[in-house]
This record gives sequence, structure tokens and C-alpha cells, in this order.
Amino acid sequence: MKKYIVQKGDSLNSIAEQFGVKDGQTLRSYHNIYCPLDDLLGTEVIPGKEILIPEDSKYLKDKMESEEEPFIEEGEDYEFGDEGQDSMDEESSEENQEEESQEEDKKEEEKRRGESSSSEHDGKYFVVQKGMCQCNQGFKFPKFKVTSHQKHYWNDADGQADYLAVTEDDLTLDPPAMPFGNCKLKPSSGGYLPCAFAPAGKWTKTYDKVKVMGKSCVTELSELMCATGGKITIFKHGQQSEAGKSHVKKADAREQQIYNPVMNFEEFQEEINGEDSFEVE
Repeated sequence: MKKYIVQKGDSLNSIAEQFGVKDGQTLRSYHNIYCPLDDLLGTEVIPGKEILIPEDSKYLKDKMESEEEPFIEEGEDYEFGDEGQDSMDEESSEENQEEESQEEDKKEEEKRRGESSSSEHDGKYFVVQKGMCQCNQGFKFPKFKVTSHQKHYWNDADGQADYLAVTEDDLTLDPPAMPFGNCKLKPSSGGYLPCAFAPAGKWTKTYDKVKVMGKSCVTELSELMCATGGKITIFKHGQQSEAGKSHVKKADAREQQIYNPVMNFEEFQEEINGEDSFEVE
């Protein structure tokens, strides 16, 4: 990353434009993720303040590569004899071969990247509406609220709403207010202030090869940035089947206590084990 001292007249958008960052909001989110808690950015920048500038391509604008054509300036004469022309032809042929080789290498590299990108989702689950997500700056695990469509369900022939496929455009959470509880990026004398979830763009790292109404589907690998600075990832994909007794016995009681703090899961496990001891063979 780079560091930049804000000058008089600067704004988030002008600094983003100067360094090729996508926009001012992206610049603010990046800075808030990696800066100390007492150095968080608001909606405006202050002259003299140090800002962290991203260098990762995912935060930067796409750059078009252009190649300049060789030219001959007006007024300059060039003469070639037979020997010189043969030499030029050989050089031109070698350059063409080199360009073709570079083009083939470029296509092969793009192909490898495409294969690598698609393979990272192998063995991962698609996320459904009853799945849960988590924020690295929050404390609670809200569910999803699918608003981008009411058409496709994962592994549910009955079409229950809980199994609606989550897409890149589904940014509403359940509950909609303070979905992650309190926010670690908002410390105060009385503790952390409430979460003010504000998605910065769409879900990323989605599965582009499977789409619902033109929208890429969210998998266990997908991520979403909050404008405040939090990083949101998938906690549970939601496609788990109902747990049987064997699942209950093997379950981690501490983990289940997080999902359902009201229930004493250890006592429940003991009851299940007690029932099994009286079963007739």
C-alpha cells in the first residue's frame, strides 16, 4: 500500500482519481480496514491527514493497454537497397513470429487463470436464504433476505423460501437493523456503538458460471465489504439437513451455544444419550 498526505482542496474522489482507485468510497473502505481505530475516515478528508492508498488491482480501475504504431516523420526520406529490404523482411517476419508467440502465451495464461478461478468453488455449497453471514467487526450472525428474485431454490423441490438462492445483488439481511449487533470500528466510552450496515457494492468472489436471472450466485467463498470498513463472509451456507441423534452426539456444545445461547446443549446431549440407553434392541 501507499501513503498520501491530504492536500488543501482534496476530496476522497479526487484522491481516488489521482491514484487510479475505483472511487472515493472504495478508497475510504480500504483505509478504514487497515488503519488504526483512532484514524478512521469519515465522509470528508482533512488536509494534513495521512491516507492509505491501495495497490491491489481489485481496488483499482481497469486500465486499457494500448500499443503505439511505429511512424515515419514527414520530411524524412528512407531508401533501401535489395540487401536492406531483405533484412527488413527478415526482421518483420521475426517480429511477427514473436508477436504471435506472445499472443499465444497471453491466451494460455488467461486460460489458466480462468481454470484456477473456477476451480476454487469446487466442493463448495451455494448459499440459501436461511444461511448466515458474519462480519469481522461485528458480534452477531444475521440471515439473508433474498430480494433479487423469487425463482430458483437450491435442493428444495417444494420451493420453500428458506432455500431461495442468494445472488450477488442480495444485500438485505435479517434483521435489517443492526444485523451484526455492535461494531468494533465504533468504540465509545460506553462500549461499541450499534452496527450501521452499508454494503459497498455487490458480493464478490461469486460463482460466475451459475446465474439466476443474469446474477451470479453466492457460495461459501463469497465476500462483501461494508462502507464502514468491515469484511462480511459466509458463516453458514444454510443447506444443512436436519440433525439426527448421531449428529447431536458428535456436535460441539460450545459451537451450538453460539447458535442458540438460550439452550443448554450439553444437557440436551445427555438427554439424547439417556434415551439411547433405554432403547430396546
